[in-house]
Amino acid sequence: MAKRIPAPEFIHGLTPADLPAEVLRMARRCLADTLSVWAAGAATAPARIARNHAARRYPGRLPLPFDGRPVNPAGFAFAGAASIDALDAHDGHQSCKGHASVALVPALIAELGDRSCTLDAFLCHLIAGEEIALRAALSLHATAPDYHSSGAWNALGCAAIASRLRGLPPAQTREALGIAEYYGPRAPMMRCIDHPAMVKDSSSWGALTGISAADLAEDGFTGAPALTVEAAEVADIWSDLGRRWRILESNFKAYPVCRWAHPPVEAALSLLRAEDILPADITGITVTTFHEATRLSVRRPLDGDAAQYSLPLAVALALQHGTILPGHLLPEQYSTAETWRLADLVEFEESSDCNAAFPDERYASVSLTLRDGRRFTSEFKAARGNYDAPLSDQELAGKMELYTSGVLTSRQRGVLADLLLAPAKPQPDFNVLELFQPGQEASG
Repeated sequence: MAKRIPAPEFIHGLTPADLPAEVLRMARRCLADTLSVWAAGAATAPARIARNHAARRYPGRLPLPFDGRPVNPAGFAFAGAASIDALDAHDGHQSCKGHASVALVPALIAELGDRSCTLDAFLCHLIAGEEIALRAALSLHATAPDYHSSGAWNALGCAAIASRLRGLPPAQTREALGIAEYYGPRAPMMRCIDHPAMVKDSSSWGALTGISAADLAEDGFTGAPALTVEAAEVADIWSDLGRRWRILESNFKAYPVCRWAHPPVEAALSLLRAEDILPADITGITVTTFHEATRLSVRRPLDGDAAQYSLPLAVALALQHGTILPGHLLPEQYSTAETWRLADLVEFEESSDCNAAFPDERYASVSLTLRDGRRFTSEFKAARGNYDAPLSDQELAGKMELYTSGVLTSRQRGVLADLLLAPAKPQPDFNVLELFQPGQEASG
């Protein structure tokens, strides 16, 4: 049996030479997708509020992306994660029921600051955090009865990255992980499902907690041992650290709404394409899916945050537009009589088979009833972009262009596209702070 690698040893010992090519490629995809969602999310109200909070409460010297005001690393990580989380379009992990990169990417950039490094070194730092965060998530879900938000466990990945970049001794790194777990925002996720709001998945607080945990550990503060890392009952989850790469199980979103709404969107669109159905002819919509998805039941969302957690609205928008784009989630876009008519038609049915498959897979079937009495029922569909049926690099690049056009210059967008489409292109001085600075060329 291979020897188990202690988490601090893995955090500090991982090098780019240890990483298989497919792991580096997946990290590129996670990075590019996260940065594009950050750019798109920066214009939202939650992102503006988070930046204002960071500038007021966490002053420092790092310029906030798309803003410029100087903040410290904790404030930078907080505001960055809030901006990414503001648009529910970033990568995730099915079994973890949540998201890692949303907190890890801004935390990594915050810790690097204005220091440049090779792209492979940057990706190696990110992968170290991903492997810690995702295993912490699996461990917490395996040992805790509540459905907690991602901030509860991505905080440990942020603490790992900060400890790695600061070169903390293993003992202090262990303390940082313990502090991050103890102080991590173990928020009740279903409360935000039932009552959608800007708090989202608490990844902003996960990022801030992780950076702060490293600060405290570096200063000699001690933390209770991180049970999600060290407890005997989760030892099997950590037994393959450094051999099995959990980042390879990442998924990517085709639409900027809660992933639980993606299977019914795919099911509804499959019927439209197969049967040549006009939305105006639809008089009934039944969504058969797992219990948690039926809780996405808000029918009159008042803002873009609530809209991202409304399954009836997601299905209505998809039927009308053939897709869902960030702009569709603005109240001035979705608040129409026809959208409300379609959303009000949605009825839910729970499936025991779908419940049994969750969270490792999410399925849904949709039935559409037409004015002439005909009724069409789809096959059960999964979300597009799952790790075993991934979006192509070209699809991700198209999403990236769509989300960043008008925000980044063509040169900046080209740097992001190269992450996906030009893996052999050398990038010896990769600096995201420079990438997100305003350019001379007008974007668009």
